[in-house]
Amino acid sequence: MLKIRLKRLGAKKAPTYRIIVINSTTKREGKPIQELGHYNPKTKVMQLDKAAAESWIKKGAQPTDTVAYLIKNCNDDGTLNYQKKETVKLSKKAQAKAAAEAEAKAAKEAEEAAAKEAETAPAEEATTAEA
Repeated sequence: MLKIRLKRLGAKKAPTYRIIVINSTTKREGKPIQELGHYNPKTKVMQLDKAAAESWIKKGAQPTDTVAYLIKNCNDDGTLNYQKKETVKLSKKAQAKAAAEAEAKAAKEAEEAAAKEAETAPAEEATTAEA
């Protein structure tokens, strides 16, 4: 069985990978059947021959989960379509403040909705009284 997988290169704690097609029983750093591109996870730089990868998949090669993700998020020119998600962990005080602000905003919206309801209710009563 053929696999499309990553072949690790680079120094300790500075990995770079080549995306290769290889027999599943061959060791990770063995001789590949074909090299499809390269990927650097530190800088998120990738170059991939997407057409060749898809043709290997059609022939029956199984991509690993990581390679399948890379192929899926690859642009037509072979670069990675990556958008960094900004996640910030807030302190307990900041979390409490954000929750209080959200609660106040919800209460204000409910109050505005009730005010609009009160404005439209007399107008409806006047139209029914005239009829």
